[in-house]
Amino acid sequence: MKNNDILRRLRYALDISDVKMIEIFGKSNFNVNKDEIRNMLKKEDEEGFYNVNDRIMTLFLDGFVIFKRGDNPKKEEIKKEKKLTNNEILKKIKIALSLKTEDILELMELAESPISKSELGAVLQKKDHKNYKECGDKYIKKLLQGLTIKFRNN
Repeated sequence: MKNNDILRRLRYALDISDVKMIEIFGKSNFNVNKDEIRNMLKKEDEEGFYNVNDRIMTLFLDGFVIFKRGDNPKKEEIKKEKKLTNNEILKKIKIALSLKTEDILELMELAESPISKSELGAVLQKKDHKNYKECGDKYIKKLLQGLTIKFRNN
């Protein structure tokens, strides 16, 4: 899944305004304006599309964690060349929203894509763990769909 799609879906699911998006990016010392935010939310074929690379997505997610949970004095420096994986995206969303394993399982069920607790555990493991499983786009898509159903369903 492309970072722009994830950003767009997360913003919609949690009803995050442009002002809050700017504030979230600011928490990770990345300054953007409303026009840049709007361009990040555009689709690839739209004029003015702004590609959200892995570094910018990492800055947003780190800012989102700080926005929701407060600053961590022991946080590690963001690596500029780091490839962002779906596993890391899932973990950062989990941390930011203070989701427990049961909460994620519930969200996946809401999105009609139930997974087992052990399957989720494997996706949340560190890469060098023997039970590590790569998180596919389906997990992220369904998690965001579950968030949308939970927070936007009237």
